[in-house]
Amino acid sequence: MLAIATRNFVEEVDRGGLLIPVSSLNDTIALLTVVVKRKRFWFWQKPKYLPTDFTLNDLVTGDTPLQPVVVETDFIKYSGTFGDNIKGTVGANLANTTVNLEGKDSSKLQSSFGSLKKEEINVQKLLRDSKDRMLDMSHSLIQQAKEKHRRVFGIVKERIVTTQPCSVIEDVQQEGQCGGVLGICGKKNPKIALKENGNLSTDSNVTMEIPIHTTIAYGLIELVVKHDGHFELCLMSDTDGGFEVDSSNKPRLVGMSGAPAHSSEQSSSLRQELEKLSDHFKLLSSLSVSIKSSLLKQITKLMQDQASISALQHVLDQICLEKVPDLDDATMTESARQNIKAILDLLEKSGQMGSTQAAGPSTSALTAIHLLTSALDEMTNDCFAVLGMCCSPTVLATLEQLVQCVLGNGELPLSSLGLAEDVYEKTEHLFASSKISLKRDGDVLKTEINPQPGNLPLILCIVIRSLASLAHGV
Repeated sequence: MLAIATRNFVEEVDRGGLLIPVSSLNDTIALLTVVVKRKRFWFWQKPKYLPTDFTLNDLVTGDTPLQPVVVETDFIKYSGTFGDNIKGTVGANLANTTVNLEGKDSSKLQSSFGSLKKEEINVQKLLRDSKDRMLDMSHSLIQQAKEKHRRVFGIVKERIVTTQPCSVIEDVQQEGQCGGVLGICGKKNPKIALKENGNLSTDSNVTMEIPIHTTIAYGLIELVVKHDGHFELCLMSDTDGGFEVDSSNKPRLVGMSGAPAHSSEQSSSLRQELEKLSDHFKLLSSLSVSIKSSLLKQITKLMQDQASISALQHVLDQICLEKVPDLDDATMTESARQNIKAILDLLEKSGQMGSTQAAGPSTSALTAIHLLTSALDEMTNDCFAVLGMCCSPTVLATLEQLVQCVLGNGELPLSSLGLAEDVYEKTEHLFASSKISLKRDGDVLKTEINPQPGNLPLILCIVIRSLASLAHGV
């Protein structure tokens, strides 16, 4: 709940910037706190940031601690409400039984952080004071980080903190009415009341009180660590830190952030990146209909709550690193835990559970689903919410047509899509949230990639191609 609230906050006040949202109240984020940045499996993924229990003064040699000058300024007064309302009616015939289902689903997350302030270090003074200092290369944290690939040290140079007690409130309400047999899986597992007339209602209201002086976001300066313990501060935002011992064999992956200005050239770059991932889409499409259908169903359930997708992505990360996944995470809802377990069982049943490391350049159902969930986890909240309403096989097939249009000449007959007006509006918003514009010109639909930095167009195309592959023949 807190992770989603802080992520919403950062997207609103610093989208595309350098602020990192805090994901747990257990993280102690002070100025000069050492944070380990872990690069991910796919080049377009945002890195993971792991705050440690140490500050820079714990790692430097010498008896004189660094004493940075701290500047405090008022930041903003922040209150945000995010939510969605979904209504629908479904009729189906299942095993000679007619089922009619009507449902309403609404969720709301309200974050009232109040007046916030920014604390930041005077970087020029820190640069002067640390010029001749060295790190203790025998320190356990440094030794453990050096043994891992894709690890970078950063220190907290600024943080956004609360100045008063505040709260995050999540309210979930669901209602359903049916004739025949009904099964509903909702976002939470709160109190449930089933009445004799077939009405099902669920309510959940959770309030998290956040104390004063709590850090909700922070910014880093990365470190370049030399063999002998000397270190440099990365003062430019496009300069990466790291250990000098890793520099000779550390791969540099070129992303889409430097995309060319012309839409046709961007389409070509996007097409090349997706072609590299085509084996993953083909594998998903080649799974048995029953497994594809079940995977799509379980993933769609998890997509009702972005935190659940993040939990699945973390579990698959652990498996790909050949670690035993932790399904007893206290932050995971029971509903999410059961859905994730069902997905793992389906992957096991497919006979393709080879890890990313073990599989090498080849692919498996595990790596293909890991690709999908990693892309889902990178989507903006706005894009994610709209996508959750577009996961029927019919709509996914249409979205896949639009992806092909983006990768091709950028035009196709609007009538060939067969979209209802309300669905078209959702589709238009979905693509616009990922920096792809859809424009109608008579019966012709034109697509264009907006010339802005970032990987959102690629991420959206990966998600659509993956989900559509699972929907093939379902």
